[in-house]
Amino acid sequence: MDNGQQRFAPYATAMVPVRQQIHANPELAFEEFETAALVAKMLGEWGYEVTTGIGGTGVVGTLRAGSGNTAIGLRADMDALPIVEATGLPYASQVPGKMHACGHDGHTAMLLGAAKYLAETRNFSGVVNLIFQPAEEGKAGAKAMIEDGLFERFPCEAVYGIHNGPGTPVGELTFAPGPFAAANDRLDVVIEGKGGHAAQPDTTFDPIVAGSAVVQALQSVVSRNVHPLDSAVVSVAMFRAGETFNVIPQKAEMKLSLRTHTPAVRALVNARVRKLITDVADAYNCTATVIAAPNPYPPLINDAEATEHGRTAAVAALGEANVKRAARPMMGSEDFSFMLEKNKGAYFFMGNGTEGPNGIAVHNPGYDFNDAALLPGIAFWATLVEQELKA
Repeated sequence: MDNGQQRFAPYATAMVPVRQQIHANPELAFEEFETAALVAKMLGEWGYEVTTGIGGTGVVGTLRAGSGNTAIGLRADMDALPIVEATGLPYASQVPGKMHACGHDGHTAMLLGAAKYLAETRNFSGVVNLIFQPAEEGKAGAKAMIEDGLFERFPCEAVYGIHNGPGTPVGELTFAPGPFAAANDRLDVVIEGKGGHAAQPDTTFDPIVAGSAVVQALQSVVSRNVHPLDSAVVSVAMFRAGETFNVIPQKAEMKLSLRTHTPAVRALVNARVRKLITDVADAYNCTATVIAAPNPYPPLINDAEATEHGRTAAVAALGEANVKRAARPMMGSEDFSFMLEKNKGAYFFMGNGTEGPNGIAVHNPGYDFNDAALLPGIAFWATLVEQELKA
């Protein structure tokens, strides 16, 4: 154990059973009733001002110390996924079909550990708002909290978030200023033609042929529209048409995922994809309807100053050798991006380990959050507060 983390060890130890309790009782997006109740109870016992029901099941714990007025926010997500767990661990999910397969149980326990330390030491001057967020997994819980007045009720000079990183050694933090995670725009596409008998295709406007042409044409959107040094992904994740062998169907359906890292590229890719779909369908005498799925996630863009503050705290807590700049932004998405649209702030990855269930990618039934990652996570959170809000 690094000497800089020694003072946080009791708090990490105390959070192991809490983390495993949350893991065994997973709750899906906007259903985090028991998790939120546990969080609120613990925060209240430690002297926090506790507000519940923000954005549905969100919880905010506020702690004040000293005479400072500067406020910062620290965020952890609480929701699980609709996955059947296959770890076989003693504390595996007790709820059929639900699992903490992304480590939000660990994120919650990590922030609770920091909360306990901060309440007992109060070695800062200012206001800390601990934001326990529901529904990160595709349901935009961050947006729900914001729309429920999160930052009007709990103003923050800056807001910070962290996520565990399987495949990265425990105790290693990854950072990057600027784009760090992708926007996620999901499109539902319906191509309408004229159905008929499969033996008489000349009497039809075949939506399968039109849809196939659309899929092929979409492959040029990135390569022929996006600058080579920018990043974008256009994926057709579902293509469905027809029911039987002798009928050309009336329509074909698709689902698309668009991933981009900047607002400009996001706008460009969305515009090109929409125009291409409608124009190609028209060329085959079909019509196309393109509908954006609700709650698209914007790109997650780290503020440079806030990122540097986080990096400095990480160096103090973890050691300079364990703080590394990310080689590239990830193409996955994270709804903490909604918070960074409203406040300056930054998002970081904390290593989850490289072996066994801890090294398996998230959203996998064999994954597990590494309890050993609680200590560096708590150390980072607490050090960040003490540096940002110096007493």
